[in-house]
Amino acid sequence: MKILISAGPTIEKIDPARYISNFSSGKMGYALAKSAKSLRHDVVLVSGPVSIKEIHGVKTIHVESTADMACEIRRESRNADLVIMAAAVADYRPAKFAEQKIKKSNDKMILELEKTEDILAWLGRNRRKSQTIVGFSAETENLIENAVKKLKAKKIDWIVANEIGKNDRGFSSDTNAVTLISKKGDTTEIPLMKKEKVAQRILGIIGIKEAGRV
Repeated sequence: MKILISAGPTIEKIDPARYISNFSSGKMGYALAKSAKSLRHDVVLVSGPVSIKEIHGVKTIHVESTADMACEIRRESRNADLVIMAAAVADYRPAKFAEQKIKKSNDKMILELEKTEDILAWLGRNRRKSQTIVGFSAETENLIENAVKKLKAKKIDWIVANEIGKNDRGFSSDTNAVTLISKKGDTTEIPLMKKEKVAQRILGIIGIKEAGRV
């Protein structure tokens, strides 16, 4: 199988010195890529800015902005059998990029934002019949409810409900606890464990076996 995975944050520049981003470390996406590669599949990883070393044998494409990630995902997804969007993609970007560093002047500054590309929704709309799409839903409240809404709105096969805001799970932690939900309504809870183990469980639940095995 060709498996396409996204990881890490995206950054949206305000001026040459500043940007908008989030706390994603990329650890979950990289763990998924490593696990998929260990099953002897052809893995492509599209990664936002992270401090993780590239995985041997995994084609890694480094990007910064959501627009950059969208471009690479669209191209690489054409031949992908499975796409897992584990990246924490920025929802908004500055409406205008300031060519020069914005100098501090007034006590307050208003920054106008506009929506970024919705990569997951694009994948849901443009999928091939044989393609499986998995998304992540990072939430601080109403975890399952919000994840199910996202699953239906994006028209994908699986959603990984991932609670954030706690020290032992989510963005920067080495451990995670998630709930995997299918479009059929099947729900599987994966308890707190190392992200490498969570990645293995996710791939197993969605039916990814070692290449060559039936």
